[in-house]
Amino acid sequence: MGMDNTRQATEDATRTTVQEFLTARLAADTARLTELFADKVDWLLAENPAVPWIRPRSTGAECAAQGEELARYTVPEDSRASLDTLLVDGTDAILMGSLSGTVRATGKSFEGPYALRLTVENGRITRHHLYENSLSVAEACIPDAS
Repeated sequence: MGMDNTRQATEDATRTTVQEFLTARLAADTARLTELFADKVDWLLAENPAVPWIRPRSTGAECAAQGEELARYTVPEDSRASLDTLLVDGTDAILMGSLSGTVRATGKSFEGPYALRLTVENGRITRHHLYENSLSVAEACIPDAS
């Protein structure tokens, strides 16, 4: 029984931090995101040279700033993200849904499904692995040949 209680407490803590992360991300609260990310984060997002907001990140501040950079390069009112599934297993959370947006410089749109794996330790996010439709995002960043 004791084992189950510990697991439940861990999963409740993971879920709480994930909800706080989503709230801060939605509010574009970079200061709060910086607090929620650990000092060192295992950040994974497929390298995409055509996409200005995609680059390696490892500190909490760099990870938190990704939302600001995304907002700078895309049209905020066209940004959409849905969350269809949230699975929690111990310290891990898997979020699945779809996202779309419009790149400011080209006026081109991207869309597709995503999966995000977050790991929460001591109330802070230590892993952020995002899988998305990177081809669609890259194509939206490349201007049409004139």
